[in-house]
Amino acid sequence: MNESSLSPQRVSSVDAYRGFVMFLMMAEVLRLSDVAEALPNSSFWAFLDFHQSHVPWVGCSLHDLIQPSFSFLVGVALPYSIASRAAKAQNKSMMWIHTIRRSLVLIFLGIFLRSMHKEQTNFTFEDTLTQIGLGYPILFALGFTSERVQWGALLSILVGYWLLFAFYPLPSAGFNWAETGTTADWEFNLKGFAAHWNKNTNAAWAFDRWFLNLLPRESPFRFNGGGYSTLSFIPTLGTMILGIIAGQWLRNFQTGGILLKKLVVTAAILFAMAVLLDLTGINPIVKRIWTPAWTLLSGGWCFLLLAGFYFVVDLKNKKGLFTMLIIIGSNSIAAYLLADTLAGFIRHTFEIHLGNHYDLLLGNPYRTLVSGFMILFVEIWILRSMYKKKIFIKI
Repeated sequence: MNESSLSPQRVSSVDAYRGFVMFLMMAEVLRLSDVAEALPNSSFWAFLDFHQSHVPWVGCSLHDLIQPSFSFLVGVALPYSIASRAAKAQNKSMMWIHTIRRSLVLIFLGIFLRSMHKEQTNFTFEDTLTQIGLGYPILFALGFTSERVQWGALLSILVGYWLLFAFYPLPSAGFNWAETGTTADWEFNLKGFAAHWNKNTNAAWAFDRWFLNLLPRESPFRFNGGGYSTLSFIPTLGTMILGIIAGQWLRNFQTGGILLKKLVVTAAILFAMAVLLDLTGINPIVKRIWTPAWTLLSGGWCFLLLAGFYFVVDLKNKKGLFTMLIIIGSNSIAAYLLADTLAGFIRHTFEIHLGNHYDLLLGNPYRTLVSGFMILFVEIWILRSMYKKKIFIKI
């Protein structure tokens, strides 16, 4: 990691979109689920709670779009990164050294963050950073290919990943459901052919039962409580490929209206394909195991969100309205680390200096809003200070 000034190639709409995504993650400190629980008759807080939570299995909430957006934007940034390094006379070998280093840093940083406050290293590979790190070298290689090859790689990934799950056998009559952390009658279990994508009875779960137990652990790995898996990095790579295609369009298109139309039409096509796969039972939309249908659906949302920010920030030149998001988005790794490591420390500091009941200002139901907004204020203040001093954490 190092200090750097902002690249002249940075696109404000991309930083604003990235800042929006990081803000959603940082805003988890508001703990809207606690407010909704304290006010069970409020449909307003129930709605906000739904969109700050992951859906149990099939479907999509706003919160579910954080990880795919972050991954998508890694792809969007790659054409700019390659062009910047080429302008500095870096050859491919030097670029590959940086790529491998970045990949390893992302993987080990993800493991480190998941191992904090644990007695032993928690080797897990399903979080955002490790998933991106695992697929990043392949993404980099695709950055030097044609768009046709990139679309072909995306198709191969989605079809291959679908086949992996489709041919994995369904649970037999004597299956031990206790080994999956779920039950045969779990309300979100899928039926028929779609059952190949059920929680912790699928091909990716079987892989982790083998792979993760090769590594040192406090106890044998049996299942991931959320149903997440290591192999999701493969379709996550698909999301990053969609990002690199969008990034190339953004960098190469001179006419904003044509680019905007292309982004929106692509989003519509991806939406239609995802919904068709889900409704026909060919492939359900499940974020937790990143099904091919989820790659298409979330990719559609990513294209649409990018189009929205591009239209308002760049075409309409409303950059000033998104200053806070641009500040957050231009230092996304710093924002990620602040949200993942310092929120608890900041909350504890407030309790020491203001007392344990400082968050009762608006009453008991809104305690987490008071403490959460104070934490967000401190985090954004830190990011703003770094921005003004031109300190940007890069990997």
